[in-house]
Amino acid sequence: MAALSGEDGRGEPDERGEPGPAGRGSAPEPPQVPGLPDFRSHLDAELGRIGTQLRALTDAKDRLQGLLDAVLAISGELDLSAVLRRIVTTAMDLVGARYGALGVLHESGEYLKEFITAGLSEQERAALAGVPFPHGRGVLGLLIQDPEPLRVENIPGHPSSAGFPPGHPPMRTLLGVAVGVRGEIYGDLYLSERYDGRPFDREDEEVVVALAGAAGIAIENARLFGRVRESAERFQRLLLPALPDLSPFEAATVYRPATQPSRLGGDWYDAMVLPDDTVGLAIGDVGGHDLDAAAAMARVHSMLRALLYDRRTPPSEVLVQLDRTLQATTDIPVTTVCLARIEPHETGWVLRWSTAGHFPPLLITPDLETEYLTAEPGVPLAVSTGIERPDHTHELPAGSILLFFTDGLVEHHAHAIDEGLTALADLAATHAERPLKEFVRVLADHHPSDGQDDMALLALRIPASTRSPAPGPPPEDPTV
Repeated sequence: MAALSGEDGRGEPDERGEPGPAGRGSAPEPPQVPGLPDFRSHLDAELGRIGTQLRALTDAKDRLQGLLDAVLAISGELDLSAVLRRIVTTAMDLVGARYGALGVLHESGEYLKEFITAGLSEQERAALAGVPFPHGRGVLGLLIQDPEPLRVENIPGHPSSAGFPPGHPPMRTLLGVAVGVRGEIYGDLYLSERYDGRPFDREDEEVVVALAGAAGIAIENARLFGRVRESAERFQRLLLPALPDLSPFEAATVYRPATQPSRLGGDWYDAMVLPDDTVGLAIGDVGGHDLDAAAAMARVHSMLRALLYDRRTPPSEVLVQLDRTLQATTDIPVTTVCLARIEPHETGWVLRWSTAGHFPPLLITPDLETEYLTAEPGVPLAVSTGIERPDHTHELPAGSILLFFTDGLVEHHAHAIDEGLTALADLAATHAERPLKEFVRVLADHHPSDGQDDMALLALRIPASTRSPAPGPPPEDPTV
């Protein structure tokens, strides 16, 4: 019988003649396993593939982080020239390029009007000292004609190449990307020569295109900052008087707003010929950095000007009356002032002044010695009206310069105020022989402060007197 013969495929009979389970009594055939060498090579290939993917992910993460850092770097600048330079250097860092440049398009859009470079060594810059910057001919002009990303592996061999000027460092590869601002092409960003010697690839192009988008926003912000700053400076200047003719004295002034356009200041200066033919001088600083401070400055300045012109009294008495009037009629913040008169004395001139918490004037003599006319500084205005304010006097040598200034010229958050005063005195002595208008501009351009506050300067050059000797003893200093 087929069922007992085991021919039905269910297995051979056991010792009792009964069929067992299929395969019982015989070992199953083992699965086919790849040989060890094949298995190891397969594993190595898989590990290599995973490693490549991980490195790609790491590279992508690093590049994304680099892009983020670059965007933050260029967004942190507000001065336009600093923004343009930062765009170039961050793009170079992002793709490992040795050279970089940003060409700013002329308003016509036909050529470059400015070319900011980075990466050139001192020797390379010296070799190109007499060479005009490129205006967009040759390969560089391709981006002007068509603002699409451009990658070139052999610049000299490109059909559009116009060659390099003498002294230009050799460059073979190029990555160019247009930079747009508010829908218009502002300029072109050029990168050349990766440090690893490889040509620029698509990943380089993509990351620089992304940076260029952020660069356009940073440029627009910087231009807006410049317009706001110009408006703030114009507003401040409208509140300041024009200097009258102070003959025989030569006078010059400078006002500079704070570097942050939102920080309007309360600094001011004034100079006038008084009815008794003396010269009145004032400089002051109202606390605060907003429109309220600027408005308070206008009130203090106008009231002081009226009192100084009307009252032929020492500066200390004018300040006392000003303080009383202001506190009775207005609500002003704490204000510092230095008020002075220059009076004839024998054959020369003498300074009579009083301060309300302000810096002392700086005297630079004809032999370039400097001296701060330190005296009792007094208490600022709007603190107490019951305080006596002394006057001080000092003879002024013919040919000397008298400099009044506000704290924005010397204060720096990272340095002691004495360091700023010392630096200002040294700077003044170095440039005192310049024409007076140039002298005050140099002080304002190279000031030792951090630029966080506005600054005002008022300088007078003391003439030689042609007056006949005045009778009587010299004026006494009431503080002695």
